[in-house]
Amino acid sequence: MNYTIRNMKTEDIPQVQQVAKTSWNATYEGIIPFAIQESFLATAYNDSMMKKRMEQSFLLVAEVEGKVVGFANFSPVKENGEAELGAIYLDPSSQGKGLGTVLLRSGIAQLENAEKILIKVEKDNKIGMNFYQAKGFELVSEFDDDFDGHVLKTVRMALKL
Repeated sequence: MNYTIRNMKTEDIPQVQQVAKTSWNATYEGIIPFAIQESFLATAYNDSMMKKRMEQSFLLVAEVEGKVVGFANFSPVKENGEAELGAIYLDPSSQGKGLGTVLLRSGIAQLENAEKILIKVEKDNKIGMNFYQAKGFELVSEFDDDFDGHVLKTVRMALKL
């Protein structure tokens, strides 16, 4: 499969929004009620929030045949050497092909002076949990997260670089 990993551009916003939606709907079916998913997506991935993300963090996209099929969102590195992986999503049809690994590695390569990558993942998100464990992330803590009135079992994980 021919792909390109590159920094996200403003004109990618509609495709990134679509990837977020299809990925969320497929991943969280039966875990998070659909109405709550849609409410979250409308807030977290609307045009103004996407522009804000682009200003305050950095986003990479995975592109196949001119179409964005995945993205990763990293925070800047803090003074303590930690960075947050806020999101890494792939269109369900593009999962399992190594693009998530390439997005993760490409992001880490751009994080100067990073010593640790932190993530939060829903414990019942088996795809996400398996991905992060396979990449060497280790459990830091577990907690209940009130997600728009729906309680999620959330796991905090870290990858030491």
